[in-house]
Amino acid sequence: MKVLLFDVDGTLIRAGGAGRGALDAACRRLYGKRNACSQVSLAGRTDLWNFRQAFLRSVGRKPTAAELERLHRAYLESLPRHIKKALRDNAYVLPKGVRGLLKRLSREKDVLLGLGTGNMERGARLKLEPSGLNAYFLFGGYGSDAFHRPTLLKRAVRRARALASCPIRDEDVFVIGDTPLDVAAGKKAGYKTIGVGTGFSRWEDLVASRPDHLARDFRRIDRWLSWIGIR
Repeated sequence: MKVLLFDVDGTLIRAGGAGRGALDAACRRLYGKRNACSQVSLAGRTDLWNFRQAFLRSVGRKPTAAELERLHRAYLESLPRHIKKALRDNAYVLPKGVRGLLKRLSREKDVLLGLGTGNMERGARLKLEPSGLNAYFLFGGYGSDAFHRPTLLKRAVRRARALASCPIRDEDVFVIGDTPLDVAAGKKAGYKTIGVGTGFSRWEDLVASRPDHLARDFRRIDRWLSWIGIR
C-alpha cells in the first residue's frame, strides 16, 4: 500500500494569494491592523504558525488559544471572498499535469491519496473547492492537527492506516510539496519526499533541500509512477 500526501498551496493549486488576503482582512477587522502579513513568509508553514505571527504583529504579544480560534473563524469568513476574487482575476490556477496524475493514481487500489498541508482542514477544503480536486482526498493531516508539519504528516498516516486493508510501511509514504519546508518535514517524519517546482520556492532552493525525487510539475506520469513504485 502506497500513501501519497499532497501539500495544497503551491502544490495542488495556486490560489492567487487568497489565504494571505483573508488573513490580512481578518486582522484588519479584528485588530485594525493593515497588511499584518506583508513581511511574513507563509509558504510551507502551518496556519497555527501563520495565525500566531499575524496576531503578534497586530497586537504585539502572543495570542491565547481562544484568541487564535477567534482569528481562525474570522479568516474562514474572509477566505471564500478572496478565493472568488482570485477566480475573477484568473489568478487561481492548477499546475500542469496535476489533474491527470491524480486521475491515474485514483485508479490504483493499492494507493491512498491524502492531504499533508499546513492549512486548517476547513481552509484547505475551501481552497480546493473550485479545482474539483477535493474528491480525490478522503483524509489528511492538517494545520488544525498540529503546530509542526512532521506531526501533522504522522497524523495523516495514522488516518491512512485506519482506512487501509493492509499494513503501511513508512518507506511507502510519499510527501509531495513545493517548498524546502515540505521536504524537511517529510524527511523528519521518516517518509519519502518529492519536491515539485509548481509553487513559491526558488528552484535552486528546492534542489538544495535534497528531496528523494524532484520534478518541475506533474507531467510525465510514467516517471511519477516509477518513483512511487507502480508499474
